Amino acid sequence: MARYALNLPGDLKKDAEGLAKKQGVSLNQFILWSVAEKVGILKNDLNDPAFPGIIYRRGTSGLPTPVVRSTGIRVQTIAAARRSWSMSPAQISDQYGLSESRVEEALNFYEAHRTEIDAAIASEAELESGHGQTATPSGC
Repeated sequence: MARYALNLPGDLKKDAEGLAKKQGVSLNQFILWSVAEKVGILKNDLNDPAFPGIIYRRGTSGLPTPVVRSTGIRVQTIAAARRSWSMSPAQISDQYGLSESRVEEALNFYEAHRTEIDAAIASEAELESGHGQTATPSGC
């Protein structure tokens, strides 16, 4: 990993430290996430300008996944909390440490991109259901 000295204005550093603490990560990790997020945006330009609080990140599969900006919380997680668990936006807000406006934006993003996100949820469920299944030896 390359080292890079970074000079931040005092107020920006203070804000970044506060947000990093809120996310439960170090300032270094927060800055790394922020730079990675911005580079990803500029390289891929997948983001929907109507939803500035939602960005795409590439997951371990390499596929872009919409997440709430500056968090690792996937939009599909918030949508599942609303649909499958019947949680209100206020409950989701409390559960994931997000403001209600960020939850509402994620839910609105889900509605606008429902086909794409539902396909990702179905694909993930299919992969999960395939794990743990093993062939039964004949005669058992």
